[in-house]
Amino acid sequence: MNPLKETAEEIKLVGSSSSRDTSTSIVDRECHANPNPTMAVAASSEADAARAATDAEHGMKIWQAVKLYRWAVFYSVCISAALIMEGYDTALLPGFYALEAFNKRFGEPVGDGTYQLPPLWQALLQCGMQAGQSIGLLFAGFICDRVGYRKTLGLALVLSMCSIFIFVFCQNIRMLLAAEIVAGMPWGAFEALAATYASDIAPIPLRPILTTWVNANWALGQLIALGVLRGSSGITGEWSYRLPWALQWVWPIPILIVVKICPESPVWLVKNGYPEAARKSLERLSSGDWAAEDIERKLSMLVRTDEAECQEVSGQSYLELFRGTNLRRTEIACFVWIGQVVCGIWFCSNVAWFLRVAGGFSPNMAFNLGIATNAVAVVATIGSWSLTRKYGRRTLYLAGLIVMFLLLLVIGGLGFEPEEEQIAYTSAALMMLFVVTYDFTIGPIAYTLVSEMSSTRLRIKTVVVARISYNLSNIAASFANPQMLNPLAWDLGGKTGLVWAVTCLMWIFWTYFRLPEPKGLSPAELDRRFELKLSARQFRSGEVDAFQADQITPDEESPVRPMAEVV
Repeated sequence: MNPLKETAEEIKLVGSSSSRDTSTSIVDRECHANPNPTMAVAASSEADAARAATDAEHGMKIWQAVKLYRWAVFYSVCISAALIMEGYDTALLPGFYALEAFNKRFGEPVGDGTYQLPPLWQALLQCGMQAGQSIGLLFAGFICDRVGYRKTLGLALVLSMCSIFIFVFCQNIRMLLAAEIVAGMPWGAFEALAATYASDIAPIPLRPILTTWVNANWALGQLIALGVLRGSSGITGEWSYRLPWALQWVWPIPILIVVKICPESPVWLVKNGYPEAARKSLERLSSGDWAAEDIERKLSMLVRTDEAECQEVSGQSYLELFRGTNLRRTEIACFVWIGQVVCGIWFCSNVAWFLRVAGGFSPNMAFNLGIATNAVAVVATIGSWSLTRKYGRRTLYLAGLIVMFLLLLVIGGLGFEPEEEQIAYTSAALMMLFVVTYDFTIGPIAYTLVSEMSSTRLRIKTVVVARISYNLSNIAASFANPQMLNPLAWDLGGKTGLVWAVTCLMWIFWTYFRLPEPKGLSPAELDRRFELKLSARQFRSGEVDAFQADQITPDEESPVRPMAEVV
C-alpha cells in the first residue's frame, strides 16, 4: 500500500463538495429521526453492525489490537512526539538562568559585576508561555472542527518552526517573551490534538496506552533538554543558549512528514459528513488483516455514535459544552486536569529546596536529580498501563490522590520540627515518593480520562477548555507556591505540605462522588450512561445497549443489567 497515494486520494475525496454522502441511511446530518420504514430497517441493520463492532473491541486483547491497528499506533506515537518540543523548552529555559552569557544578554546588573534575570521577568516568561498555550488551544478547537486534525497539526508545526527563529535570534528580554508567547500557541494545539487524535483512532484496549503516551513524550522532552544542557555546558558565549534553542528544529520537520501521510481521524470525517473518506481512513489505520465486513461494522459504530450524539448536541460550539449532559462531562474533564496541580505536585517537585537545607547539595547533584525524576516519569507512564488495565482509571486516580494526601500530611508534620539534616533528608525522600506516585497515577491517567469523558462531537473543544483550566490553575500555583516557601515571604517551609493537603483532600472527595469509571466502554456506551445520569459509583454497575432504538429511560427501575468485566 502506498500511503502517499492513499493520502492524495483521501484529500481529493474530502476536498470535493460532491463527495459528501447525504444519504440519511448512512449519516443524517440534520440529526432528526427518519420516519420512513425502509430507513428504520436500514438503521436496525446498522445498529446490529455497530453492536458487533463494539463487542469485538470488548473481546480484543492488547496484542490483537496492536496487530490489527499497528498503523494507528504508529501514527499516534509519531504525532504525540510533538509534545517533546513543549517538554524540551520548559526544561531548557530554567537551565539558562545559571548561564553567564544568557544573564548578561537578558538580565540586569546586580551590583557585584554579575547579571541576573529579575524574578518578575522569570514569572512573566512562565505566564507568557501559559497565555500562548491558552490562545493556541482556543484556535485549535475552532480550526480543527473546520479543517480536521491533519491541517491543524500542519499549521501548528509551521508556526512552531517560525517561533524557533525568534528564540535563536532574539536580542532582548521582550523578544524572548514574544518568543515564549508565539511558541506557546502551537504547544497548546499539540496538547489538545495529540490526545484526542489518539482517542479517535485507537480501539478500546489501546486507548489508555496511546493517550498516556502523550504524557511520556512531555517527560522525554525534559529529559532530552537536560541532556542537551549538560552536553553544551562547555560552550561559552551566546551560542551556549542559542544552540540548544536551534536544536528544536530537529523535531517539526519529521513530524510534519508523518502528518502529511497520516489518515484523517475517521471520527472527524463521520461527524462532518464524509463517511466514504472515513471508510478509507479506517482501511489505512488497520493492518490489512481486516475483512471488508469488519471495516463496515466499525464505520457503522462511528456513524451510530454520531447520530445518537446529534440528538443531544445541536452544534459543535463551545456553548454546547455547558448544556445538558455535556455540562457534567466538561466538569469532569476540567477537574481531572486541575487535580494534577492541586494535588501538591508544585510543592513536592521542589526536592532540591529541602536538600539545600541538608547542606552539601551541589548544582551538579540538582542536575542529576532532574534527569532521574524525568526518567522515572517515562518509566512510570509505561508502568501505569498494566495498573490501568487491572484497576481502571477511577480507582488509580483516587488511590494516587489518597497516597499523596497522606504523604503531604507527614511532610507537613515534619515541618514543625527543627531544620536539621535528618529531617530535611526524610522530607526529601517522602517528596520523591510523592513524585513517583504522581507519575504512576494521576500524571498519565488524566490524559486518558479527559479524552474519554467528552462526547466524540465535542471532544476537541472539551479538551481545549479542560487544558485552559489546567493552565490557569498552573499560573495560580506558580505564584502561590514560591510565596509559601520563600523565607522572605510566608516562610512555611515543610508546613507548606499541609496547605496542599487541604486542596488534595478536596479533590479526593470530588473524585469519589463525581468521577466515573470509563474502563472498557465505547464512546456510544459512555454517551448512554451519561444520558441515564448514572452516578459515579454506579457508572459501570451494569450493561446498557447503546445502539438499541427504543432505549430505556433513567426513570425506569433497574436500567442496567449485570456486566462482565471488559478491558
